[in-house]
Amino acid sequence: MTAPPVPTELLLLAASVVLLVVQIFVQSGTMTKELGGDWNAGPRDDGRKPTGVLAGRAERALKNYLETYPAFVALALALAVTGRTGGLGLVGAHLWFWARVVYVPLYLAGVPKVRSVAWLAALVGLGLMLAALVF
Repeated sequence: MTAPPVPTELLLLAASVVLLVVQIFVQSGTMTKELGGDWNAGPRDDGRKPTGVLAGRAERALKNYLETYPAFVALALALAVTGRTGGLGLVGAHLWFWARVVYVPLYLAGVPKVRSVAWLAALVGLGLMLAALVF
């Protein structure tokens, strides 16, 4: 007996975990580059924060990801559990995920406006997922 195929929404959820880890490493790497390995390996009790542009952008991009990530996780799981996968919800999941992928390099490069469009596209993706779940 073979297992049923995994819904694409759940595959995107798995990919979103990879994206989360990548963003954590980018953020951590930029901070370590600026403040040093001893700081990163230590308790960070001295209150120092990176002041460099790239480290600041990486930190803000990660925080921004974490603002919408719980909603994506909840909606992807809800769509899978209720059997409402595919269609509008799948379009929304793809839109959220790929917009978040595009958002990171745009933010790190300091690209204005287009970055905001990527953020808005991700938000629309969540809306589509919610609509697929509710309607």
